[in-house]
Amino acid sequence: MKRFFIIAGFLLLLALVCVGIVGFNFMRDAGIKQYFATMKPPAATVSTVTVKPSEWTPGVEAIGTVNAVRGVDLTVETSGIVKDILFHANQKVAANAVLLQLDDAVEKADLVAQKAQAASDQAALTRAVELQRRGVGTDATLDAARAAADASAAQVNKLQAVLDQKQLSAPFGGTVGIPKIDIGQYLAPGNSVVTIQDLDTMRVDFTVPEQQLPLLKIGQTVKLGSSLADMPFAGSIRGIDPKIDPASRLVSIRGEVANPEGKLTPGQFVQIRVELPQENNVISVPQTAVTTSLYGDYVFVVQPAKPAEGAAPAPAKPDEQKAGADKAAGDAAKPQADASKPADNVAKPADAAAKPAEAAQQPALTISQVFVKLGRRNNGMVEIVQGLKDGDQVVTAGQNRLFNGMSVAVDNTVDPSKSANKQVQQ
Repeated sequence: MKRFFIIAGFLLLLALVCVGIVGFNFMRDAGIKQYFATMKPPAATVSTVTVKPSEWTPGVEAIGTVNAVRGVDLTVETSGIVKDILFHANQKVAANAVLLQLDDAVEKADLVAQKAQAASDQAALTRAVELQRRGVGTDATLDAARAAADASAAQVNKLQAVLDQKQLSAPFGGTVGIPKIDIGQYLAPGNSVVTIQDLDTMRVDFTVPEQQLPLLKIGQTVKLGSSLADMPFAGSIRGIDPKIDPASRLVSIRGEVANPEGKLTPGQFVQIRVELPQENNVISVPQTAVTTSLYGDYVFVVQPAKPAEGAAPAPAKPDEQKAGADKAAGDAAKPQADASKPADNVAKPADAAAKPAEAAQQPALTISQVFVKLGRRNNGMVEIVQGLKDGDQVVTAGQNRLFNGMSVAVDNTVDPSKSANKQVQQ
């Protein structure tokens, strides 16, 4: 019987130990879950911008090609051997300046012979006129002499024109390119010799959709450059095609831009912006503040935390209050020598307590994800048509690590896009 009670007690003790272990594990798991459920991530530091109405300069943006107002590829009109090249690459030449001379020995000889024949025919005409005046010449003789003289003069002009074709002259003042021929080379009509471009004034050709055609008119300002952020050149619209291309639904536009320093080159690709009248009270934010997702475009707006999120700290427990009172009594019972220096020992705890108090006075901030409707873009800014209002505080950097309802700390002196090590080094 005694052995039975011993075994029963042992089994009871074993059962109690097992129940205790299971209960401990259950309470531990529940505590861990409760801890992580109520744990809040640390506040993320962000930079923000306050939304306010501002002036907006809308525009029509396009891509175009630059060409010289006057620019052609020069060719010869007649065949011949290149005798002399009278220009070099990138030379500025005046209008009617001779650039190329072909071999013209035969044409010069023919012209001399024809001039002699023309002089003889002119002398015969003079004699026929004199004989007619004296009454000894006939009208038929006079008419034949006059026809011969006129034919000879016309032949002289023809040979002179042929001789002029042996020279290639600049049709206008401009800059010539690299010669495409060599001395002694045989040229046929149509062979390209050199290009000449008047670089003082450039034209830019581009196209815009037909929906934007009503916004454009002759004389509007046109800015162009290598990118939308760098547009140092300005001109105006000089031509709008009255017909819309039925295949592409685009309309051709031409503008003119002064190029006194020659920085624009014919054939160059440029970004173009036609500026429209200025608008006021437009809500806009930096483009970096907008995040695009499959569900739409959104921004993070900083808002004060709700009262439930910013609860006051819990009061001290009775045991802690008693310990604090005992400590205060012990400090008061210290010798007078320790009380003789209160300035240093008391001021430091006061300063240390001031910082948490100051931090506690700062309102807690959270972020809210707000979907917006975007409008036009200009110079790094994007128009917000719907979703934001005047006074909203919008996050401008670091959105990839934020989520809706997250606690944040605003510090516009810190760039969240850079690492902490780089900021310390700066």
